[in-house]
Amino acid sequence: MPALTCVEAAAPPPGYGFAWDGALPAPGAYPRGASTTEDGGDLTAAEYPSPWSTDLSAALYRIDGWGAPYFCVNSAGDIAVRSHGAATVSHQEIDLMKVVKKASDHKAAGGLGLRLPLLVRFPDILKHRLESLHAAFDFAIRSNGYGARYQGVYPVKCNQDRYIVEDIMEFGLPFDFGLEAGSKAELLLAMSCLTRASRKALLICNGYKDEEYIALAVIARRMDMNTVIVLEQAEELDTVVETSQKLGIRPVIGLRAKLRTKHSGHFGATSGQKGKFGLTTAQILSVAQKLQRLQMLDCLQLLHFHIGSQIPSTALLSDGVGEAAQIYCELARLGAGLRVIDVGGGLGIDYDGSQSGGSDMSVGYGLHDYASAVVRAVMFACDRKHVRHPIICSESGRALVSHHSVLIFEAVSSTSTKAEPLSSIGPNFAYLLEELADDARSDYHNLKAAAYRGEYETCALYADQLKRTCIDHFKEGMLGLEHLAAVDGLCELVAQELGVADPVKTYHVNLSIFTSMPDFWAIGQLFPIIPIHHLDQRPGVKGILSDLTCDSDGKVDRFIGGHSSLPLHELERGGVGGGGYYLGMFLGGAYQEALGGLHNLFGGPSVVRVSQSEGPHGFAVTLAAPGPSCADVLRAMQHEPEVMFESLKHRAEECSAGDAVSCALALARAFDSMPYLVRSCVDPVCASDGERTDGMGGDSDGCGCCVCGEEEGDEWTFVRCLSV
Repeated sequence: MPALTCVEAAAPPPGYGFAWDGALPAPGAYPRGASTTEDGGDLTAAEYPSPWSTDLSAALYRIDGWGAPYFCVNSAGDIAVRSHGAATVSHQEIDLMKVVKKASDHKAAGGLGLRLPLLVRFPDILKHRLESLHAAFDFAIRSNGYGARYQGVYPVKCNQDRYIVEDIMEFGLPFDFGLEAGSKAELLLAMSCLTRASRKALLICNGYKDEEYIALAVIARRMDMNTVIVLEQAEELDTVVETSQKLGIRPVIGLRAKLRTKHSGHFGATSGQKGKFGLTTAQILSVAQKLQRLQMLDCLQLLHFHIGSQIPSTALLSDGVGEAAQIYCELARLGAGLRVIDVGGGLGIDYDGSQSGGSDMSVGYGLHDYASAVVRAVMFACDRKHVRHPIICSESGRALVSHHSVLIFEAVSSTSTKAEPLSSIGPNFAYLLEELADDARSDYHNLKAAAYRGEYETCALYADQLKRTCIDHFKEGMLGLEHLAAVDGLCELVAQELGVADPVKTYHVNLSIFTSMPDFWAIGQLFPIIPIHHLDQRPGVKGILSDLTCDSDGKVDRFIGGHSSLPLHELERGGVGGGGYYLGMFLGGAYQEALGGLHNLFGGPSVVRVSQSEGPHGFAVTLAAPGPSCADVLRAMQHEPEVMFESLKHRAEECSAGDAVSCALALARAFDSMPYLVRSCVDPVCASDGERTDGMGGDSDGCGCCVCGEEEGDEWTFVRCLSV
């Protein structure tokens, strides 16, 4: 039976009605669905075997690639965190959904009462990353017979959070681990933290510098900190010399070399001869000669360079380190007191799990490969020139902090891009199509005729032509809304039967892309984003993510592996299976928090710090901080929430007809609440208290995410605070 047939509609003249019986076969030119490819195209779970399993979810989302050794799928279908890497035993794994429940459940239910989005930090992973980095360099040094040690620094620009920096200082104490600063504020932060560190720990001072910056660095030297002022520009030398002479402190100076080695892609733009920072070979030689005239050549003790972030391969790494090592040897030959070579950043991480050096999203090596390449390149150059092996320093911030935090957010609803079915337009939609203008009606009849003949490509062409013609007629006022809806429904039906309809759904998430993953919007950086539960179930939907902001760029429609959609589970009212539907963004611990803005006045997420413990749940929350409230973000933009509250309360007293108290409470709750959406509760106990019961629905485990459990005393406290 052909797909387009004349049928009896509700009282139309014979031949006017038509319907689709679903019998049109899918021709070879229009294959149904998108195939799964290694790179590009859309991910789909349809081609995986049945029944579904957690192993298939791990393969579908490449968790064993980008997540190893810290993330896996447990038997419950939840993401599990292995804080100690491969050394984590099964009972030490932390179920991420249990962390979310603990954080979001109301305090009366034993939770912390935090609202999503939620940033979960795992300091044990941070410790493991730092120890693994040192272990890799220690092994490379011992196995190659290298004559010096490795001594790293953490560039605080990667994440300046107080607890992260303090953790790194604590975990790095046995390794004399130091800090790198690129501004006066970062220098003050680093100086403060280094008072509790080893005196051997390096304080690397990078970035543009004025006299005040250099004076701070020299003062740090006076405070017995192992401070090195790295010259990014040749003219900084005069300020360093003058300031140090004023303060009576002999400085330790470093040079940043502008190498000829660079790599392609976004992250390579900061390297090479056209890089933003660094001295050319002529400038390096000029600085060395000037220091020699000043009898300060012994102050030149460090050579620094930066090939670029996310160095894709050890071949490129070896080439760059080898070039820098030659400069180091030449400066040593000229009499410089060099003792440290700082290879900068560049130690990459595998964002997409491909373990490939072909893009900015992955690297083709591991920690041991990286350390071995650096040690061998420096050793080879120094041995040829008979130069003493220097201390090797790196600024591997991205590799240290990226894995240790996970951003959790909730999908609140979903919509489809496909048109409404013809049945929703009404029983007489055939009349609407026959009432089209002559040219459009001709396309409609030709479409039916092509379908009768089985000419599917011609059918698609007429459908497209019909739609474009009707859109033009609608814009000119020649076509009614009902007619346009009928044409849209018909064309969508044709596309579905030909297998070319877009099946992708838009999932609306309780998040701001600009605040929590700004690198995605700004430079196209991709992060692994996956559901953190229901991974024992087959995902049946292809989706993209749309955030809360009033901005068309506030969406995620590109995913790791070059995919344009993400496999997701069908979102019912209230989430999946009656509970919330939670997604996680992984490997975002570097840069995102500091770069995030306040677009639409959405502030940062709530934060919890979670450590592995021997308790019943395997973890302990050691720190919990709610996200910025509406009052906080308003204050950040120079508004005065206290004054705003008073003016609004005064207006409420004028207009509320005796209900000013409840208005004041509602205003206080609004100022004190995070700007993000709040899950409404469907719990009958809560509903009996007069709270709303519509919206997203409650969690199956209770109403921890709801507003219904808020204490009225807390609201009055905030009212009093605003009124002061």
